[in-house]
Amino acid sequence: MGCVRYANRTHGDGQGDEWPGPIERLHDTASLVLRWVGSRPYDQVYDQVAAPYRHSYSSLDRYAQDGVDRAKTWMVPSPPMFPLTYKRMLGIRLSLLVLAICSVVSISATDAREPIPIVVTIPVLKDLTEQVGGPFVEVKSLLSGYENEHTYSPKPSDLVAVRKAQLLFEVGLGLEVWVTALVKNAGSARLRVITTSQGVELLPDDGEIHEEIHPGTHGATGGNPHIWLDPVNVGIMLRHITRALIESDPVHAADFQANQEAYLQRLAQVQQELMTRTQRLSDRRFIAHHPAWPYLAKRFNLQIVDTIHTQSGTEPSALHLQHLIAKITRQHIRVIASEIQLSQRLPELLSRDTKARVVVLTTMPGGIPGTESYLDMLRYNVLQLVGALEST
Repeated sequence: MGCVRYANRTHGDGQGDEWPGPIERLHDTASLVLRWVGSRPYDQVYDQVAAPYRHSYSSLDRYAQDGVDRAKTWMVPSPPMFPLTYKRMLGIRLSLLVLAICSVVSISATDAREPIPIVVTIPVLKDLTEQVGGPFVEVKSLLSGYENEHTYSPKPSDLVAVRKAQLLFEVGLGLEVWVTALVKNAGSARLRVITTSQGVELLPDDGEIHEEIHPGTHGATGGNPHIWLDPVNVGIMLRHITRALIESDPVHAADFQANQEAYLQRLAQVQQELMTRTQRLSDRRFIAHHPAWPYLAKRFNLQIVDTIHTQSGTEPSALHLQHLIAKITRQHIRVIASEIQLSQRLPELLSRDTKARVVVLTTMPGGIPGTESYLDMLRYNVLQLVGALEST
């Protein structure tokens, strides 16, 4: 039944005997209850725990029993200090259960909360979400960086990911024409779709730089959806992401806000470095592969002379290609900015006929080795263009 501890008692003859005191009896009772209540029938526990307090000392060792016999000549009997009834045993058991539950509930929300499951349409949104969310988010990008965002066809695994997600971040502006059907087929009632282009000043979707379209006048008015190639627009997108994360997980609002501010500082620093680099250019003109580059060109004071693919998903006509060859030759354009996500056939064809240099850029982080983050991609694209323009 376990060890029973005793307190020393001295009676009239001066002899000291070991006798159970109140503290020891309480300690023994608690120990016995904890040890036996979950593994023994009630009657057995009662007999072995409550019996000592009815002054039945048959379970004591011989030495202690002698002291008990002597003490009976002078000790005034008293009622049991802790009468152990079935109801009380049940109460003890329930109390222990409550304590166990409370100890689990008291675990901090930081340790107990699972990361927010998030799906994003393109890799730049994955990078931005992870920059803000840190360890509190779990992000899946539907595109890996090599696909064409306009013509992408969702896979069955994408449908599964959207069903499990709590948030879905998209650019909007008609960039991901396939995402509406994907969300509908997923049929998730808890999914929130966040459009990160809200509030961005848009440029026309014609491959040339004109005056900005005011916020909210996109879609049917032809707003160019490649807004993330301007770092100023990325700041707006980042704030949409931060707001959505705070609403989904307010416990970590301070972390999200601090991460956003830290990233915005790095973004501004990289932007300033690249603007200083482009200011020294004497020739800023280039031919674009498709209308992805107006935002970058405007921000860094570059000039898009013309575009090979004037509309996404369509091949240019022979007449348009002849027009491009004549323009490149006549105006001495020396750089063609291609994209890794598109076929290189037409840029290389124009290069052979005009001797213009082809520089391969990426519209997506991860499209080219060394461009895994948005800041890496931004540096790569601008510096590749600058290097090509300086060498002509």
